[in-house]
Amino acid sequence: MNSEGGAELSLIRPDWPAPSNIHALCTTRLGGASEHPWDSLNLGDHVGDEPTHVQENRLRLARACGLSKAAFGWLNQVHGTGVVRLPQNQRATAPEVDASFTHRVGQACAILTADCLPVILCDQKGSTVAAAHAGWRSLCFGVLENLVARMGLPGNTLMAWLGPAIGPQAFEVGPEVRAAFIERNPWADVAFRSIGAREGHYMADIYRLARQRLESLGVHTIYGGNFCTVTDSQHFYSYRRDGKTGRMATVIWKT
Repeated sequence: MNSEGGAELSLIRPDWPAPSNIHALCTTRLGGASEHPWDSLNLGDHVGDEPTHVQENRLRLARACGLSKAAFGWLNQVHGTGVVRLPQNQRATAPEVDASFTHRVGQACAILTADCLPVILCDQKGSTVAAAHAGWRSLCFGVLENLVARMGLPGNTLMAWLGPAIGPQAFEVGPEVRAAFIERNPWADVAFRSIGAREGHYMADIYRLARQRLESLGVHTIYGGNFCTVTDSQHFYSYRRDGKTGRMATVIWKT
């Protein structure tokens, strides 16, 4: 894990060759104000945590990024495939979508996760940044395809980083999940491993599934994908492991 600690936060910085004006990070669960079971850097305001703790944690994140709290384009993620261009001016509520992109300097695209896969993208010229909440439903039904289409840039000019998600040794799924992916991409079969003790159940590799989708869009410069939120309870929240828990944030912006 390429991480950094400080008096307040412990952060993961993507190890990727992004242009110098592109900045990105992913939080861990360390360094915040929240108490058990959200301890401690919970950024989600929808999981039952004390609102003042969430706001303090978001303030700490903003300071770590060198941005204002208003710079963050938080989404009301619905496990769908909708995409929004930021900023969304004069909106009282967060848009109900699972991906965002922007051309604006100082505007942060932000995704909240606790097992689902966060994917960030930028182009080689540093003109556009984007982020997607790619849980299995969103990933299967086209959130990455929709996001790249809305960005309006050729896939071979983009690069991606895959943040912390449930790993292939922990992501057990039923036959309907495998069937849904294979229906849309026959090659997805290689991302599922049969569980001998549980007939009809599989271990799924969401990182491999995301790489397949990105590569089909012409995005071949892909980094990250070596985490497991379920097995690393010290650093990561996991909904599958804990149920009531916090959320990490994956953020990308340009200067």
